[in-house]
Amino acid sequence: MEITKRTNLQIEGKHNKPILIDLIFKEDKKPKPIVIFCHGYKGFKDWGAWENMGKFYAEKGYFFIKFNFSHNGTTPDNPTEFLNIEGFGDNNYIKELDDLQSVIDWVSTPDFQEAQQIDVKNITLIGHSRGGGIAILKAAEEKRVDKLITLASVSDFGSRFPKEKELEAWEKKGVSYITNTRTGQQLPHHYQFYKNFKENKERLNIQKATKKLDIPHFIAHGSNDTSVSIADAGNLFEWSEISKLLLVENADHVFGISHPWNKEEVTKEFQHVLNRTAEFLDASVQELKDEYIDNEEADS
Repeated sequence: MEITKRTNLQIEGKHNKPILIDLIFKEDKKPKPIVIFCHGYKGFKDWGAWENMGKFYAEKGYFFIKFNFSHNGTTPDNPTEFLNIEGFGDNNYIKELDDLQSVIDWVSTPDFQEAQQIDVKNITLIGHSRGGGIAILKAAEEKRVDKLITLASVSDFGSRFPKEKELEAWEKKGVSYITNTRTGQQLPHHYQFYKNFKENKERLNIQKATKKLDIPHFIAHGSNDTSVSIADAGNLFEWSEISKLLLVENADHVFGISHPWNKEEVTKEFQHVLNRTAEFLDASVQELKDEYIDNEEADS
């Protein structure tokens, strides 16, 4: 059966900018487990091989959703280009959590356009990099999430902000800039980003959220990741009660993928991640919990 795609659907979020969404699934009128993917910093739903990932899970019988955070800097007309750089500057972690909540609420409504195709009692979140942190926080506070997969995820937001003089200069100027290495653009961060983090520090504590998780959590990280330390994966594995850890030899932050990605095949590193996460998704929550208990008893 062919894969069906609904691309660039728009829903309204809570922050006056639309959220752009893709659906990838087999149109067989059978309820399928839902997989929702969160892109990372300076990312977007159509980056690299995220489309290949969606097709892979759809072939396996999952209803795959990927979306652009409303303030990621792209626009509905240009979903792969950072043309709304002021929107990028106005982004923060709370907006991303709200956007993810909006997507979960939208797909869970009885009048969802593909309601026949989904099982709303079976939702997995996947997050890459910063999106991994967002997925962890949401999984800890949203009871409808059954499983969690994080790819090259951060384990702490606070440590990624500038310190002391650099922080003071940012506050005084009201804006700092980061270079988008792919496009050469200077992308702004307004000081509100840090202020919003400080105001919501408890809610945005990834360690606290991870320790609160009582669902199966698959953690994948490349051994050659220079963007997010492999130690972050170790932290998440230590904190997450029902977790599996996959360290991918010689893989970088994006598992060898680049943008644009115009091939049907993905890298062997990323394919390994997809295969292992598919095994994780195919197992029931109870099977994974039982496996965790068995492993604990074997270690004791």
